[in-house]
Amino acid sequence: MYAIIEDGGRQFRVEEGQVLEIDYRDTSSGEQITFERVLAGHDDSGVKIGTPAVEGASVTAEVLGTSQGPKLVVQKLRRRKNSRRKTGHRQLYTQVKISKIQLG
Repeated sequence: MYAIIEDGGRQFRVEEGQVLEIDYRDTSSGEQITFERVLAGHDDSGVKIGTPAVEGASVTAEVLGTSQGPKLVVQKLRRRKNSRRKTGHRQLYTQVKISKIQLG
């Protein structure tokens, strides 16, 4: 059984027990998150495709904690001016574990 969900402008193919990194949300570990926007899914009865979302479908996930992405280095340079600036950035993510898929 799997489902295709949309969160943060991106689509994810998820299965039960899968650990996933989504955009940062200010939640604590152990809380439940429900994804209501399920675009498609597959179970024993077959494939269900929404127009644009499947009615009555939801995916429940448990928050495991937060993590950081890789360090991105940003360098700005103005030629022939001896002007340089170097900064960095690390994006925050929330790790979730898919606990239940309900296709309605």
